[in-house]
Amino acid sequence: MDMMDAARQLGKAIQQDPRYLAYVAAREANDADEALQELIGQFNLLKMQVDEAMDKEPRDEEKIASLNAELRKAYSAIFVNEHMQAYQAAKQELDEVVRRMNSIIDLCLAGEDPDTCQPAEDCTGSCATCGGCH
Repeated sequence: MDMMDAARQLGKAIQQDPRYLAYVAAREANDADEALQELIGQFNLLKMQVDEAMDKEPRDEEKIASLNAELRKAYSAIFVNEHMQAYQAAKQELDEVVRRMNSIIDLCLAGEDPDTCQPAEDCTGSCATCGGCH
């Protein structure tokens, strides 16, 4: 089996994993939640209004502050939604699995034994903050 075949097999395994399936179900629930989609649309419109107000000369700081307050309120409304919370939790869990898989691949690229290498538990995925895996 070459690397591309192995990658395809990994892709199949990912798509059968319960964490991936939970992520897909949560994403679909988000997409089907009309109230949530409305909130996201309102947030995006407010974001555009804030951007426009910031680019306008002279800047109306009072208007910008008011729009930013509305934007924060809209953001909060999105993230108290049960579907968004379920989505965020499922995405975080899947992201952690992917981070660990990427760490194993990185260790293998560094010459570690694929059967025994273990990514550090506290690895952030950023080499900039890394003190080393050994």
